[in-house]
Amino acid sequence: MHYVSTRATSASAARNPQLFSDILLGGLAPDGGLYLPSAYPQVSGAELDAWRKLGYAELACEILRKFATDIPDADLKALTARTYTAEVYRNARAGESAAEITPLRVLEQGERGTLVLQALSNGPTLAFKDMAMQLLGNLFEYALAKNNDELNIFGATSGDTGSAAEYAMRGKRGVRVFMLSPHKKMSAFQTAQMFSLQDPNIFNIAVEGVFDDCQDLVKAVSNDLSFKARHKIGTVNSINWARVVAQVVYYFRGYLAATTSNEQKVSFTVPSGNFGNICAGHIARMMGLPIDRLVAATNENDVLDEFFRTGVYRVRKSSETFHTSSPSMDISKASNFERFVYELVGRDAQRTHDLFRKVETHGGFDLSGAPGSDGDEFKLVGKYGFQSGRSTHADRLATIRDVAQAYGIVIDTHTADGVKVAREHMQPGVPMIVLETALAAKFNETIVEALGKDAERPSGFENIEALPQRFVVMPAEVDRMKAYIAEHTGL
Repeated sequence: MHYVSTRATSASAARNPQLFSDILLGGLAPDGGLYLPSAYPQVSGAELDAWRKLGYAELACEILRKFATDIPDADLKALTARTYTAEVYRNARAGESAAEITPLRVLEQGERGTLVLQALSNGPTLAFKDMAMQLLGNLFEYALAKNNDELNIFGATSGDTGSAAEYAMRGKRGVRVFMLSPHKKMSAFQTAQMFSLQDPNIFNIAVEGVFDDCQDLVKAVSNDLSFKARHKIGTVNSINWARVVAQVVYYFRGYLAATTSNEQKVSFTVPSGNFGNICAGHIARMMGLPIDRLVAATNENDVLDEFFRTGVYRVRKSSETFHTSSPSMDISKASNFERFVYELVGRDAQRTHDLFRKVETHGGFDLSGAPGSDGDEFKLVGKYGFQSGRSTHADRLATIRDVAQAYGIVIDTHTADGVKVAREHMQPGVPMIVLETALAAKFNETIVEALGKDAERPSGFENIEALPQRFVVMPAEVDRMKAYIAEHTGL
C-alpha cells in the first residue's frame, strides 16, 4: 500500500509514493497536502462475514494490515491487542460491556426507522479521540524504538484531541507533546484534563484566539520543512493519516454489530467540526462497507452544513466563529475536508491545490456550478452519500432532556447535535447509527442547564478541576511558537 499527497502536482512527487511507516510520524506532506492511499483497499463479502466473529482488537488488526503493509502482521497484532482491551476502555456505562469497546444501544425503533447510539467514549479521556490516539501512541513508540529516534508532537485541539493525545503519549519513550488550545474556550473539565498533567514530556500552550488560529500555527510550523526536520516535528491531529485510518475500524464494527447480513445497509450521523471522524466513514464506504448515508451534524459553526446544502465552502474569520456549548466543533476551517474534495475533483492534485490556495486567499470556493463559480463538482456529492444538518444551543438542550427522560441516558452536547440531526434523516429499513463523541461529564455546565443536575462522572474524575494546572499563554505568532519549541526540545 502506497500513499500520495492531495497536492502532489509534480511528476517527481507522483513517482515517489510513500509507505505507511514513511508517513506515520510526519503529518502534512512536504507540499502542504494530506496523505491518502493511491487506491483504497477493497473488502469482500467473505471478509465481512469472517469479521463478524472477531473481537475489536482482531478487527482493528485486519483493517490496519490493509493499510500498513510494511508492518509485520505479528507486530500489528501485538499493537492492536495492547491498545484495545477492556482495561483501557473501562468507562462503559451501566448495561454496556467494556469488552465490546464500542457497544451499540438502540434508542428508537418505529415507523420512522431505528436510531442507534454507538459508544465511543469509554477510553481514558472519555472521548472518541481515544479510539485512535491510544493506537497512535503505541505505533509511535514502536516506530521510534526501531530507529532509536525521538519525536516532538505539535498539535492543536478544540478540546478532546489534546487530552486524548497527551494521555496516549505520556511516558512514551522518545516523545514530547506540544499541544495548542484556544485560551478559555474549552469546558472546565476539558481544560483540567490537559492542564493538570505534570508529566515532563507534556507542554500545554493556551493560544490567544480560536481553534482555527491554533490549527493555522500547526500548519505554518509543519510547512517550514527545515524547522520541522531539525526539531523532529510530527502531529497527532487528524491530518495524520494513521489517526484517520484507526477511526475507520469503528465504522466496520458498528455496521457488523447492527446487521446480520451483508445485504443490509446502515447510515451514520457524525458530529463534525474538522471532518476527520466522518472522513473515516467515507474511507470505510470507499472500501466497500455497505453504508447508505453519511450525515454531518454541525453546531452553529455550520461551514460543512453550508457546503453540503449549497456547494459553497466558506470559512469564517476568527471573529465570526461562535463559542458554543459543543466547543469541540467550534471550527470553521475543516482540515480533513481536503481529503474529500480531492476525491470530489477526481483526485486532481493541481485542482485541489488551487482550490485550497483560494481558501487562503479568498476564504473559500464554490463548486455549485452557478455562474462565476469555481466548478460544478457539487453534483457528484450524492454518489458519496453525504448529507448534513445543523443544531443550536436550544436544540441540544432539548435533545439532552428528551434522551434522558425517554431512555435514561445522559448524552454530551456534541452527541446531542448528532441525535438531533440524525432524527431528521432517519428512514425505514436502514438503521441510523449516531457516533457518540464524549461522556456528558466533560460538558457538565450544559448538562446542569439542561437537566438541573450534574452529569455522572466515572471513578477517578471526581475533583479533576481542583488539581494544580501547568500551562503557558501565548499569542498566535508563529515565530514565538517556534522559539518555544526550540527552547524545550534542545534541538
